[in-house]
Amino acid sequence: MKIAQIAPLWETVPPPSYGGIELVVSRLTDELVRRGHEVTLFASGDSQTLASLEAVYPRALRLDSEIQERPLYEVLVPSQAYQRAAEFDIIHSHVGVWALPLAEVVSTPTVHTLHGRFSRDSSEIFGYHSRQHYVSISDAQRQTDLNYVKTVYNGIDIANYSYYPTPQDPPYLAFLGRFSPEKGPQHAIAIAKKTGWRLKMAGKVDAVDVEFFEREIEPLIDNKQIEFLGEIDRADKADLLGNASATLFPITWDEPFGLVMIESMATGTPVIGIKMGSVPEVIAHGKSGFVCETYDEMAEIIPAALELDRKTCREHVKNNFTVTQMVDGYEAAYKKVLQSSIMQSLMKNNRFNPAQLFSLLR
Repeated sequence: MKIAQIAPLWETVPPPSYGGIELVVSRLTDELVRRGHEVTLFASGDSQTLASLEAVYPRALRLDSEIQERPLYEVLVPSQAYQRAAEFDIIHSHVGVWALPLAEVVSTPTVHTLHGRFSRDSSEIFGYHSRQHYVSISDAQRQTDLNYVKTVYNGIDIANYSYYPTPQDPPYLAFLGRFSPEKGPQHAIAIAKKTGWRLKMAGKVDAVDVEFFEREIEPLIDNKQIEFLGEIDRADKADLLGNASATLFPITWDEPFGLVMIESMATGTPVIGIKMGSVPEVIAHGKSGFVCETYDEMAEIIPAALELDRKTCREHVKNNFTVTQMVDGYEAAYKKVLQSSIMQSLMKNNRFNPAQLFSLLR
């Protein structure tokens, strides 16, 4: 198949540190190329890929200090991709609402992966384009009535995550993610304070979250019990997670997926999460971690998490959340959408050509 992948411009593909969507796009795109597909990636010019790179802008928007209104540049990616729509069998968008109006006016079908949570306003916009083809990244994410093709869980290359059979001594808990209210770093700190555990925290602080960080997080960082590592690269992330006794995932919102959960379990470290969004779908309760009703329960269950088999945590990821499984899911979604699109076109024109159908779906 000839496939266009449309990535956000905010981070490079793959991202040097934080950037879940861009990491997923990178793994998906490269594996599609390995499987023999002809793939064009529309992304920032500093991206690295096995596909043909269409550099929409020279660098990731987050790294360009000269841009004052970064969100305006997000429209560049789908604009350039859809100008070339006729060159592709299918277009795969990872940029949310920006691609929807353009997808409606070209004959090449689009698969839209929903990477975020629905708000009242975004539900209205997606609902207006409800007949487009959507892939959810968890069943819990499906909170708006759309034309869902499939749920495809995000996947990682487990070979990039070393297995840590035993946690570091002295022991600590880990928190990895954006320092924003919805990710729950304030709850991670409260759990550590309540239990007396050391807590190592890493992640980025976006401009919109600086006030929250300075008010609620920074005063509690003593670099003794509560240690802040800042934004770290992928190798350091694996060390942080793998050496931990458990990883805390105390979110306050309906997280659509949460890559950090599978990254932690891949290293062998169990995850203790709150029962919101995709958490019950990602954690095997009582095997690779625990799904808790409250933050107090998260604190109380730490001793039980220490008794879990770390090999089982890694096996859970191998069996459910690898790049291979993710790409298998997307190939199935592409074929389903293409089959529907071709059949509609042929029926509309009173033509049916089995050879054409076979050539596109093989």
